[in-house]
Order: sequence, then C-alpha cells, then structure tokens
Amino acid sequence: MGNLSIQLCEMGFLKEVQISRRQLNSFFSKKNVKTVCGLRNGPRKPMWRSRVLSSEAIQAVQSVKLAKSADKLEEMLKNKLSRLLKADVLDTLNELQRQNEVHLALKVFNFVRNEEWYTPDLSVFNSMIMMLGKNKFIEMAEQLFVHMIKEGLHPDSRTYTELIGAYFRVDLIEKAMEMYELMKISGFCPDKLTMSILIRNLEKAEEKELVVRVKNECANYIDYPEKFLKEIESTNFKRRSIDLV
Repeated sequence: MGNLSIQLCEMGFLKEVQISRRQLNSFFSKKNVKTVCGLRNGPRKPMWRSRVLSSEAIQAVQSVKLAKSADKLEEMLKNKLSRLLKADVLDTLNELQRQNEVHLALKVFNFVRNEEWYTPDLSVFNSMIMMLGKNKFIEMAEQLFVHMIKEGLHPDSRTYTELIGAYFRVDLIEKAMEMYELMKISGFCPDKLTMSILIRNLEKAEEKELVVRVKNECANYIDYPEKFLKEIESTNFKRRSIDLV
C-alpha cells in the first residue's frame, strides 16, 4: 500500500471527488428530461446487482431524473431516497449508471456514501470509474480512484483496466502506460481485455515501439499469445474494412 500511495502521488491523484452546485444547476438548465425505467428500452447491460428493479427503485430513478433543479434533487434524495431499502438505493444508483446519467449518478453515489449502512464496495467504485471514463471525466475518475484507496479498498484488475481505457479516451497515452505499469507492480496480471485495449489504442495512436513492447509482453500474461494476437489483428482488420465502406 505504501508503494501504491507513492505512485499515486507521483501521478497527480490529489483532489477530492466532488460535483459543485454550479455544475448541477448547469446540468439542469440544459437537461431535456426523458424518463426511462430501463426495463424495456434497448438491450440491458450487465449490472452490479443482477436482479429486476423493484417498483420503488424505478420510481426513485424517475423522481431523480424529473428533478428540475439542484435544490429539488437534494430534497428528493433527503425525503424519498433515504426511505428506501439499501438494495433499492443501490439499484437506483446502478440504473442511473446504466442510463449514463453521470451527474445524477454522482449525486446518488455521494448520498450512498453518507448513509449509516454504507460499506465501501469495489464493484460500485469500478462501475463509477467506468462511467466517468466513458464520458471523459478523467479527473473525477482519478479522484474516485484515490477515494477508493482511502476507504480501504484495493484496486483489482478491472479498476486498472477501466482507468487505462479512460486515459486512452482522452489521448493521455503516457498516463495509460503508467497505469499499466502500476497494475503490474501491484501484482495483477493484465488479461485479454487489458491487452486488447492497450494494443488497439496504441496502434491507433501509431505508437509503434509501445505496440511491439506490449505485444511481446502478451507471452507473459496470456495463454496462447500467438492465437490471441491473430484474433486482435483480425478484429482490427474488420474494423478498418468497415470504416472504409
């Protein structure tokens, strides 16, 4: 943990994760409300809790999304969400993540962390980091990573992979590689998903030396590396062919 803390400081993970009232008010002023319960609208992505949403959780999602201002949202969290069962609150958070309601999910996440029953959960943090990374809120993703450490959780391979992907989305190649090295130093072996993300994005950025290095390292972490690299090349070729059409 000591070495990890040093590495985090060197990489600039310093700030507290937060969302300001100004950000919230800006969000509400631009928001075009469209309430979706998430049960029948398109394919459902894997959820942290693999269960059907209760009617209470569905109503909570709708109420949060219909809040017209930061004050209304705070009132809703205090008066409605606080009365729900723990499982329903967590399902509400997960559904907001699934619908990519970034600002609302952050508010509910902070609400959850202030509840008496709250205990840090790595799956919840990983899902939040994934959502923030997907939306290019890289500083918030970094801050959440720090909070996760402070709350006594240890990053796993998914945590590192989500951050690597987040860095590539904003073209921070050096930081992506630093996170890859931190992953290995921390004792986690990169899996096929991690290596695929690295190779695909490094090739896209035309980082030829890094591509060669990562491909060579596949032999250390992946079973049947030659087959794996052929699969990646085949996938990349198909993508390039589609782009040319």
